Amino acid sequence: MNPIKALVDAGFKSEYAYWGGFVSIGLSFASWGLSQMKDPRDKAQSDRWGIFVGHWAPTFFALGVALKLEE
Repeated sequence: MNPIKALVDAGFKSEYAYWGGFVSIGLSFASWGLSQMKDPRDKAQSDRWGIFVGHWAPTFFALGVALKLEE
């Protein structure tokens, strides 16, 4: 079973994955920006959330490349 082919057969396009990557970058910046307004004691958790969301982008971009090759 090829999971990438299954996604293509289900109608999932590479553009969707690329958009997911860009949205995750935006959410990462938004999370970081919002953490700047928080109490310094809670700031570390918000910064870690921004880093966590920022790690989604490479996954979405890699998925987009794999989908593009399969299309």
